[in-house]
Amino acid sequence: MSTNHISNNIRPYQGISPKLNSSNYIDPSAVIVGDITLAEDVSIWPLVAARGDVNHISIGLRTNVQDGTVLHVTRKSERNPDGYPLSIGSDVTIGHKCMLHGCILGDRILVGMGAIIMDGAVIEDDVFIGAGSLVPPNKTLVSGYLYVGNPVNQVRCLTKDEVAFLKQSALNYVDLKNDYMLQL
Repeated sequence: MSTNHISNNIRPYQGISPKLNSSNYIDPSAVIVGDITLAEDVSIWPLVAARGDVNHISIGLRTNVQDGTVLHVTRKSERNPDGYPLSIGSDVTIGHKCMLHGCILGDRILVGMGAIIMDGAVIEDDVFIGAGSLVPPNKTLVSGYLYVGNPVNQVRCLTKDEVAFLKQSALNYVDLKNDYMLQL
């Protein structure tokens, strides 16, 4: 991966630059700072703020981070030697205006608009999180379910069609980001 994408909105912090590649789409209004690694076909949409300043952020293959989302981390400390980095898996769709802070997301997840996922939370593979939901610190959401509410509750098993949609949603955003990249 290359680190030569430095611009006004993509910049280093304390000498550590984001690690990007030519298949990434980052909207010019998004801000990407510091220790952040994007896998292939990641798309970062308008007004996203991602700060890998006091810990690191990693985003997996074909994941999309939609408009107005905030991605951040928690610093390392004596009480928490690793802090809370932010790790997002592959084929994840993060809806508009979400906040993900120092949590771990597996693969094939849909995070509904306006959801908040807090420090130490773990979201296993194949999960839907409803719009406006709050995942409290250190909560684990197990694979294969729909979760909604504030705080979030397990509602029901996902259907086969919903599980298939998780991957399709990510692929739809790969197509969209490719269209945007053709216009650059």
